[in-house]
Amino acid sequence: MSMFRRLLRRVQPLSTPPRSAYKSVWNNLGDTESRAKLHVIGSEREEDFAATGAETRAILERTVGVRADDTILEIGCGVGRVGQVLAPICRTWIGCDVSGNMVAHTRRRLQAFPNVQVVEISGFDLKPIPDQSVDVVYCTVVFMHLDEWDRYNYVLEARRILRPGGRIYIDNFSLCSDEGWGVFETHRTLFPPEQRPSHISKSSTPQELETYLRRAGFTGVEGSSDGQMVRYWGVKS
Repeated sequence: MSMFRRLLRRVQPLSTPPRSAYKSVWNNLGDTESRAKLHVIGSEREEDFAATGAETRAILERTVGVRADDTILEIGCGVGRVGQVLAPICRTWIGCDVSGNMVAHTRRRLQAFPNVQVVEISGFDLKPIPDQSVDVVYCTVVFMHLDEWDRYNYVLEARRILRPGGRIYIDNFSLCSDEGWGVFETHRTLFPPEQRPSHISKSSTPQELETYLRRAGFTGVEGSSDGQMVRYWGVKS
């Protein structure tokens, strides 16, 4: 069963706030560390967090690269699942999240790392982060919870905060793969339209992610598809 199906099996919406209410929605979903972990990957097991964090680290290493002198920023850090495996191998890791509860969980879980910073953001931009101050920006398994305009705005914000030569990585589950289509169909049929959860996962196409990066001015844009996931990355020239 995919991560997205596991998450939805635990959702029983009573009243549905607007999808754009990212802060209130994710503060609610992350009110405890156990619930936060459950809504990040569909599991509360530390072994699963460690395994998926290591998998994401490997993907970043082979796409945008991870260097010892990098300042790396994650959009939508959750409870620090990926930060815990990146912080030991980079200069600075910055975790940004819309949820104050998620920020608190990450800060507590990664308190042993002196090079970790955690920042609460609005859900629509990266305003607390200075221009040209970061070497790598990545956003993994987050776009599925955002509207398309907000996805693109984060790409624009990433370009603002990246130094020249900085790298960006984004992903989502793909509408075009058989596995991704299965997720799409499950989401389409599981809830009546008026009962769809605010955080229900929405797909991307490879063309969508590529267009965001190219329209924002990134160069060296590349992409790949792996099962249900589509991934794109590029460079700020």
